Amino acid sequence: MCGIVGIVGKSHVNQGIFDALTVLQHRGQDAAGIVTSYQNKLYLRKDNGLVRDVFRTRHMKRLVGNMGIGHIRYPTAGTSSSAEAQPFYVNSPYGITLAHNGNLTNAEQLAEDIYREDLRHVNTTSDSEVLLNIFAHELQVQGQIKPTPEVIFKAVRRVHERVKGGYAVVAMISGFGVVAFRDPNGIRPAVFGSKETAAGMEYMVASESVALDALEFKLERDIAPGEAVVITEEGELHTQLCADNTRLTPCLFEYVYFARPDSIMDEIAVYKARLRMGEKLADKIVREHPEHDIDVVIPIPDTSRSSALELAMRLGVKYREGFMKNRYIGRTFIMPGQKQRKKSVRQKLNALDLEFRGKNVLLVDDSIVRGTTCEQIIEMARDAGAAKVYFASAAPAVRYPNVYGIDMPAKEEFIAHDRSTDEIARDIGADWLVYQDLPDLIEACLEGSSTSAKEFDCSVFTGEYVTGDIDDAYFERLSALRNDANKEQGVENVAIDLHNDDGVEGQL
Repeated sequence: MCGIVGIVGKSHVNQGIFDALTVLQHRGQDAAGIVTSYQNKLYLRKDNGLVRDVFRTRHMKRLVGNMGIGHIRYPTAGTSSSAEAQPFYVNSPYGITLAHNGNLTNAEQLAEDIYREDLRHVNTTSDSEVLLNIFAHELQVQGQIKPTPEVIFKAVRRVHERVKGGYAVVAMISGFGVVAFRDPNGIRPAVFGSKETAAGMEYMVASESVALDALEFKLERDIAPGEAVVITEEGELHTQLCADNTRLTPCLFEYVYFARPDSIMDEIAVYKARLRMGEKLADKIVREHPEHDIDVVIPIPDTSRSSALELAMRLGVKYREGFMKNRYIGRTFIMPGQKQRKKSVRQKLNALDLEFRGKNVLLVDDSIVRGTTCEQIIEMARDAGAAKVYFASAAPAVRYPNVYGIDMPAKEEFIAHDRSTDEIARDIGADWLVYQDLPDLIEACLEGSSTSAKEFDCSVFTGEYVTGDIDDAYFERLSALRNDANKEQGVENVAIDLHNDDGVEGQL
């Protein structure tokens, strides 16, 4: 999962993009990058690390210009590399830089097509670089000396025809403007907003509405599935639907885990959805354990807090913060290797004995993927003196890999793979375990919202993939890239690493 930002303003946008990326840091902690445009020149800084570490004062001073794009990354295959930090750049045509959130499911075939038919070279294993070259080629074949909104819309239409998967894209064309578009199924999120200033109208594109809020932009709406948004350097806004047979099927896991609770995505308030997840989960606990002896409900910070609080209220049980979090440790779900995840759990959380000693505790988490974190947390609860430890997941059992941009492991690495709920409870050390039911999770997201979404991408729970192009051969290749053994060995196929230890910066 990654975060994208694009701004066309009336003054320098470097600080605004930096602030927006910081707000979106929860979407990726592996690498960050910003490109700005000034007098038809592009200025780049990108490197591995958090936003605050990648961009120093000396870098920010060089990122001049009234328009720019930014990206934060976490890897969905292999290990992290500065060679795959975004945005990427091609000089033909026009000078284009692009960043994207998601995953192309036909990236291998596209990379071959680019080489054999489009006569373009791809230097990394990143599907974002593939996507950039597809977009650049479809602009180039139109033979226009200067791009126009119509030329760009036609190129985006061709991109949608060639590319499969889930993707939200922000691109910048030197001397012209910023372009954003979303896959025809609307799997990955993207919104745009506006702000009226004394100098004129400014526009912004981002993965989540919370980034717009931070910069005081008014949320206009979500970018529709298959739609492209073009914002010229002069501040003119153009939009057009560039795909046929579109449907809105946003990723359900965004609402469970990835999105910030103060975001609104596809007109669904994430915070409200998570409260309702807690209500539904409490109802299921009452059905399955009507005579439960839970003394206290404790969330596993941070994502599960909203659900756990509402669950406790529904059950009429005390809610307590039993784990203190070290906020300087990253999200363990998106760390690249199993050893690093295991090491980070106890560094990140510390149990308060007084909330556990002699009590029957219900721990609530947003989901269970590998089981690494919850197993260690249950052990911590018992070490702190809990009499009994129950566990509840606000999401159903995760049994299938995500192929649209979330780094979920090969199915053999899921703790729920070929296991019953009782078996999973035993494996993680819980006295009993309750999973959310999928219909309840969907209802929690849709209830009370004005969204036009009627269905979601639920593939991690059901194994049904909305793009319809996923087969066993794809999973075999995915398993080779994503299993933890390969990540720990540093499996990568980067042809040439042009980056040094100081990252990449300068004028393109």
